[in-house]
Amino acid sequence: MDRPTVRAATLEDQAAVLNVITLAFSSDPMVRWAIPDPGKFLASMPLMTSAFGGRGFDHDSVYIPESGGGAALWLPPGVESDSERLGEIMGQYAAPERLEILGAVMEQMGRHHLQEPHWYLPLIGVDPAMQARGLGSALMKHALARCDADGLPAYLESSNPRNISLYERHGFEAVATIQIGASPPITPMVRMPR
Repeated sequence: MDRPTVRAATLEDQAAVLNVITLAFSSDPMVRWAIPDPGKFLASMPLMTSAFGGRGFDHDSVYIPESGGGAALWLPPGVESDSERLGEIMGQYAAPERLEILGAVMEQMGRHHLQEPHWYLPLIGVDPAMQARGLGSALMKHALARCDADGLPAYLESSNPRNISLYERHGFEAVATIQIGASPPITPMVRMPR
């Protein structure tokens, strides 16, 4: 099977990116724990995706396979997620009884986030109907080539334990496990440049 071709997404691709990330995260342990109501999840996930990684569109660092079915939203050094907007969205859509724990999890995520210049991967996902076709690996290889060319580390937080092996195959190493109360675990991971 040929390796999928990956390109930078344009603003014209934004709706497709939001849709595929929403599909990919429909069974994500952390997201669905925080927002268990299906209607609220469907309403909030595109908003969260835009706040968490949408600034990558301004830096040509949102990637999609030419064939569709996947997306990776990367933020370059010095560009951050819109944490204020994320907080607003979570306050509106998350299960109220989970907000306190969710806030503590987000605080821990902030403590583990790399402080040195790095590329940050807030979101990567593949449509469940398109999984096991190499799209996730192609998206990772494409972006990590840019990280390596810049001589910079890459950082992510895995909210799904099933994805950790994918990240490890691409050189990421776990630096911690964040789990507070009944929350699912989140695994911050770092990859040094090659």
